[in-house]
Amino acid sequence: MSKRIGMEIAIAAAEAVALCRPEVIAAYPITPNTHVPEHLSDIVAEGRLDAEFICVESEHSALSACCGASGAGARTFTATSSQGLAYMSEIVPIVPAMRLPVVMIIGNRALSGPINIWNDQSDIMYQRDAGWISMFANNGQEVVDMAIQAFKIAEHKDVMLPVNLNLDGFQLTHVVEPMEMPDQKEVDAFLPPFKPLASLHPDNIVSMGTLGLPDIYNEACKARDEVLKKSRKVILEVWKEWKQKFGRSYEPVEGYKTKDAEIVLLTLGSMGETAEVAVDEMRKKGVKAGLIRLRLWRPFPFEEIRKAVKGAKVLVVLDRAVSYGGPGGPVFSEVRSALYDQPEKPFVMNQIIGLGGRDVPVVDFVKIVEKAQKALKTKPMDDYEIYGVRGS
Repeated sequence: MSKRIGMEIAIAAAEAVALCRPEVIAAYPITPNTHVPEHLSDIVAEGRLDAEFICVESEHSALSACCGASGAGARTFTATSSQGLAYMSEIVPIVPAMRLPVVMIIGNRALSGPINIWNDQSDIMYQRDAGWISMFANNGQEVVDMAIQAFKIAEHKDVMLPVNLNLDGFQLTHVVEPMEMPDQKEVDAFLPPFKPLASLHPDNIVSMGTLGLPDIYNEACKARDEVLKKSRKVILEVWKEWKQKFGRSYEPVEGYKTKDAEIVLLTLGSMGETAEVAVDEMRKKGVKAGLIRLRLWRPFPFEEIRKAVKGAKVLVVLDRAVSYGGPGGPVFSEVRSALYDQPEKPFVMNQIIGLGGRDVPVVDFVKIVEKAQKALKTKPMDDYEIYGVRGS
């Protein structure tokens, strides 16, 4: 049976991954996600997990090793952050192109420069179009659950794509929370052994990662796009099964007090729980505020977003990354695009918050709701604002 524990979230993530019985783990340490592979190496060294732990010399090598291992038919895992993910970037799009179901946990951290080791989501946004299924956790329990779900989604015969699970660096990775940890029997019953559709073996020769001439490249890209979009069906099925077995519900978009909300905030990651407190405070003041938490980033949940904001007058998209020289933050661009052709839609604002680990307390979310109240009367000319910039 599941056991209630108190544990650092990064350590709990490693424990959850170990329950999935990965056969190959290749990783290189990087703050703030070092504890995930570090603890997995301890689990392997203690004999609790029968796996090959590959100590590589870089993140580029880590993901390259994962490609080889997954191609050979092994359940494969890695973890990284920020500059480490950037160093993997040559290999990141190759993994989905080869249909390799690698699972990666990303402890989100700001990209340099200037050098910064603290949390925002610029690292994963930098890789958003590479073709991975991409999910975000709000808290420690979601990290544990979604780490296990990720393997089942990735390895489904109709998917066979890599999955990255994102958790905010420090704000989640280094925080101790109470969680329900499934036991090995429960995970074994939920997650079947990995059966690759094709694997590299000298007795059965196959080719992977071959040259794509112009005559086939369009078709290869189309196939990758289609399977990523269709993975949504499998993701929802896995989440439904998880609820049946463990009682915890997961949806691509989760609403909080949105039924009659005129002003709705949209968050991605752990800040949603802080924003909830601000929504409660504004409700006490008679302001019809609500919140939607975006959990599934790729494939993007267009229909769920449209349904979630129905009836709202102002939607404030809260980004934790900048699309330099663009129309605002990357989440804002996606959400506004999703609502573009809708006959009834809210006015969409963009507040870029919490860059490089800048604290965003409840009072700041309250101020953002107050900005949205003003927008009800006079729509601002600027599409987006980097919130809290000193001297502006």
